[in-house]
Parts: sequence; C-alpha cells; structure tokens
Amino acid sequence: MATVSSYVLAETRSATPGVRPYIVDVVLDFADLATAKGSALAAADIVEAIDVPANTLVLAAGIEATVAPTGGTGTVLDLGITGGDVDRFVDGFAYDSASAGDYATGANTGVPFVMGASDTIDVLIQAATTVSTAGKIRVWAVLMSIDSVGTSGADEVVRDQLA
Repeated sequence: MATVSSYVLAETRSATPGVRPYIVDVVLDFADLATAKGSALAAADIVEAIDVPANTLVLAAGIEATVAPTGGTGTVLDLGITGGDVDRFVDGFAYDSASAGDYATGANTGVPFVMGASDTIDVLIQAATTVSTAGKIRVWAVLMSIDSVGTSGADEVVRDQLA
C-alpha cells in the first residue's frame, strides 16, 4: 500500500466575512498519480485529495469522472478519511465502467461530518485487477468552518466610543 500526497489540494476559505459554505475541488490524473508514486497504482493505494482544517463541517463530498478511464480492469474507488472511515463519502465507485461526466453515488451516512482535527479527504483504490493507467477524476467537497465567530457587544462598536 502506498500513499500519494503530492496532489493534495490546500484548503482555501472564502474571503467574505461571516460563515458560509464553500466548495473545493481537485482533478486527479491517473497517469500523473502513477508517476508521482513511482510505479503503477494498485489496490489499497491512497491518494490524499483535499486538506480539511480542524473545526470544519463537511456538508458533502464526492467524485466525478471527468475523463473516461483506460488501461485497467476492476478499479473501484472509495472516498473518505484514511485511518477513520475510508468510504464515508463514496463507497464502491466502479471507475472502470464510468464515462466522462458520471458522478459516484454518495454513501448514505457520510455527511454532514465534523472534522475536529485537521485531516485529508482521500481516494482509496479499494479494489482492482489492474488500476486504470489513464483517466481523470474530480474530487470535490462542500465545507464550512465551524470555528467560533466570537461575539460583539455595543461596547465594542467604534461609534459608541465617539459619543
């Protein structure tokens, strides 16, 4: 089992004040992943896809096939948290039979989910006779910070100091 982490997407937050959901996504190219690993991808390999900071609510997450796969048989993908629930968001996406534009069916119990500690959302190559050597998937997640936004009272407003 190998872990490919050179493609993990750093989390970015909306610059808009207030608490709002935001989407992050990353496209993973199977040929590039094999190059980054240094050998062919295999069953039980893990690809770290999206970095999620502590105190973040994952509202939804999934996989979309953006380029149809080639060169493999039996490639099945899970999406979740390695060391936790590896198929929390997607369980058993039959990637080898996917066409461009196909979305993986979401796991029924995967979301919403609170990430109390920083972690990554990972793609697990759950099974494969031979893993696809070409093709692309988009991994996406809808996130929202649940850090405390603090409180403001009237004594903290500048106009009160001017009166």
